[in-house]
Amino acid sequence: MTKLEKDVEQMLVCHVERAGGQCLKWVSPGRSGVPDRIVLLPGGVIAFVELKRPEGGRVSALQLYWADMLQELGFKWYLIRSSADVWRFMEEVVK
Repeated sequence: MTKLEKDVEQMLVCHVERAGGQCLKWVSPGRSGVPDRIVLLPGGVIAFVELKRPEGGRVSALQLYWADMLQELGFKWYLIRSSADVWRFMEEVVK
């Protein structure tokens, strides 16, 4: 199992790029709590990803606010903590 958030993030970026997509780091000045990554895949697929370390990484109230808002707008939001989560994400979003 992957131990660090950055390892899970690198795996996600690698798999998204292999699928022909982009896995963009999202920083939004003045907007705390936005997801870590915006994933763009062929076919117009857009997904937002919050990455946390496998053990002990917690999702803040502000991050949950963004998750709810993005999903209410019709976007997909995912919490990824492990390599297994990356595989599930790829199976669901790659068409």
